[in-house]
Amino acid sequence: MRALLLAAGLGTRLRPITNTIPKCLVEINNKPLLDYWLELLSGAGIQDVLINLHYLPEKVIAHLSQCTYPIHIATVHEKDLLGTGGTLLKNSSYFQHEPVMMIHADNLSLFDMNAFMDKFNTRAPHIDITMMIFYTDTPESCGIVELDDLGIVYNFHEKIKNPPGQLANAAIYILAPPVIDFIATLKKEMIDFSTDVLPHFMGRINTFYNNIYHRDVGNLESYHLAQIEYTKFI
Repeated sequence: MRALLLAAGLGTRLRPITNTIPKCLVEINNKPLLDYWLELLSGAGIQDVLINLHYLPEKVIAHLSQCTYPIHIATVHEKDLLGTGGTLLKNSSYFQHEPVMMIHADNLSLFDMNAFMDKFNTRAPHIDITMMIFYTDTPESCGIVELDDLGIVYNFHEKIKNPPGQLANAAIYILAPPVIDFIATLKKEMIDFSTDVLPHFMGRINTFYNNIYHRDVGNLESYHLAQIEYTKFI
């Protein structure tokens, strides 16, 4: 299994912090977000990681040059942002038709990585995606999922008013090779994973519930909350 860390975002809602540093290097308790992910991935034995870059790429590359985790890191610069699905498609050769763990690196998350991978590895034959989900207290700001009795996603609501529940998509996935095969059939470069890809796989997504900790560090309020909340795990 290989991993894709999505780290190309501008982080506009985190300004002025992100005026001088990319969002993936914003620190939570003196540790960059990106390092939390590299530690989790390497600890689970994932050795090959691709990171896409766009905003202040030279700062991310300089940081990665000092990485001490036992992991092979490749980077790709996107002059024009391709969307999550577009990045997957553009770099499909890197993944070598293997399963891909796809992570939005601006999230701060703590979970059992091996249990997450086991959920994918023991999936039913018709399942192509394992999605991490979590309980959110701000459902209107998230993609909310509806599940059947087996924990399979049968409906998905991307940031709507009055969503039907509080189980949210954590934007962390493990994807089987048919997912990228499908993306290729869309015949375009800019592809949004949530709106262009996920609807096609309803009924073929099982879920892993993160019952430890997950927060999208997307704005100044969530950034400050993460600083406080994560201290309990140190």
